Amino acid sequence: MSEDRPFELGTDGPRVIVTGVDGSDTSLRAAAYAWGQARRNGARLILVLVSPLAPLSSLTPGGAAVLREAGEQIAAELRAELVRASEHTPVRYTFLIEQGDPYTVLARVADENRADAVVVGASAQAGHRLVGSVAVRLVRSGRWPVTVVP
Repeated sequence: MSEDRPFELGTDGPRVIVTGVDGSDTSLRAAAYAWGQARRNGARLILVLVSPLAPLSSLTPGGAAVLREAGEQIAAELRAELVRASEHTPVRYTFLIEQGDPYTVLARVADENRADAVVVGASAQAGHRLVGSVAVRLVRSGRWPVTVVP
């Protein structure tokens, strides 16, 4: 390194971080990790709650209302947690609620916001080892650095 150009601390790293949250333990750990990363780098954090669309044929009467209500409860709890967290460690963040396939929504949000990094929680579902989790699909797309938090 040249003596006339000192090493710059705090100038490299992600400027926009996208993280998926769904209320699960792993997604909350991923959000906490992304929050810390955003704070340290002065990055903007985009938290995305994705409600998967259930096939209409699988819903009983009132089933859609129950799913919607559960999603609203998770969103309210996450919003409250974000407010508490921002009181202690300020981070520029946006909280989005979307419907659709989690991989497709996270990829779209990351692309639209020119994300430098994506952070997600590892899936705890056994079937995802066979068909691929959201995390695996994001990594395989190769469009952004992806951190998978256990």
